[in-house]
Amino acid sequence: MIARTALGDRAAFSALYDRTAAKLFSVSMRVLGETAAAEDALQDTFEKIWRQSGRFRAGKYSPMSWLITVARNTAIDRLRQRKGQAAPMEEADWVADPGPGPEEAAIARSEAGRVGACMGELKPEHRQAIQSAYLDGLSYAEISQRQDIPLNTIRTWLRRSLQTLKDCLSR
Repeated sequence: MIARTALGDRAAFSALYDRTAAKLFSVSMRVLGETAAAEDALQDTFEKIWRQSGRFRAGKYSPMSWLITVARNTAIDRLRQRKGQAAPMEEADWVADPGPGPEEAAIARSEAGRVGACMGELKPEHRQAIQSAYLDGLSYAEISQRQDIPLNTIRTWLRRSLQTLKDCLSR
């Protein structure tokens, strides 16, 4: 679907959206913590996917990994833009979000369990670095300062920890 999207196939893009929007929304929501901001980030994510789908290389990344990376980076960019700005609470924030359906929730719990088990295989300081970078949206430099660890050490930890997670998830 990504390859067909790169060719301008709107039906493929629509199908891609239908199959991945919930997952990518949850990635944006985890980084941003606000429904409205995550929805805006999701829209930006799919605009980027439409424009940049030609950059996807099938042998280098799995399609879902590439899509999640685009969503996470978009959400992190938005998070960095709003740092220091206090946004007033809007009435739309007061309304309960219906959330995912039972099937989507079960799949998400299953995936979360697998990721959690694999995260448990990491050393605590490596796990904290992964969480800071990929869930909290901190830069490598910010993690280095926060943990008082040299920047190159943080980079090495993250690279090795991601490889460990990849190996664990592929078992």
